[in-house]
Amino acid sequence: MKSASFVFNFDTKKEAEIIYESLDPEIKHKIPKTNVKVSLSDNTFNLTIEAKDISSLRAACNSYLRWINTALNVKKTV
Repeated sequence: MKSASFVFNFDTKKEAEIIYESLDPEIKHKIPKTNVKVSLSDNTFNLTIEAKDISSLRAACNSYLRWINTALNVKKTV
């Protein structure tokens, strides 16, 4: 298994919770050949993605990072 881990530090716990909650539907949907784990601790959001092969890992990383970026952009706009 290949894996990638990302740690996001936010200014507040609320910001981290918003990202955590916005990704919940995507995590439940599951990307084929991948396993995703998320955790939240104060203002830190952790994302770990495991995949059977490097191309699946890359695709999953791109998807999750885009979803996080989209959530942050929406938060700035609202």
